Amino acid sequence: MIRTRRVRPEDADALAALVQRNREFLKPWEPQRDEAHYTVAGQRAGIDAALEQYERGLMVPQVILDDVDIVGRVFLTGIAYGAARSCDITYWVSGEANGRGIATDAVGQLRQYAFDVMGLHRVQAASLVHNVASQKVLERNGFRRFGLAPSYLHIAGRWQDHVLFQALAP
Repeated sequence: MIRTRRVRPEDADALAALVQRNREFLKPWEPQRDEAHYTVAGQRAGIDAALEQYERGLMVPQVILDDVDIVGRVFLTGIAYGAARSCDITYWVSGEANGRGIATDAVGQLRQYAFDVMGLHRVQAASLVHNVASQKVLERNGFRRFGLAPSYLHIAGRWQDHVLFQALAP
């Protein structure tokens, strides 16, 4: 069973092992990381920062679980209330979990959380132009393409174009 839950400080060991095992798999899809990212201390620092942002209402940091094992992460970030009532969603799953519908389930859970619990109107996402699998995850969850952002994010050591998606509350 696929589920998500809030990341916890005690997840640092499992997350460090997961990012270490998946370093090469994730490399083309992520910003360049320093060596600390792949350590327990680095993961704990990231968790602490994410939970501080959660307490401030700026982020919802979740781990993705396949039964009891952590297989990835999904975040709602850039949360804005007021007239915008929107956020961004980002996610990744391990190479072992890839292609099994796990990311699709996790994104669907957080999309519903954003609409039903947080009362947001819009969830947006950006996908590298060549990341067709990620685009399918979004499309299966009702996200629609609405644009192209040239040189949008610095991924894998260079500025890369991204396809922009959005889902609006029903």
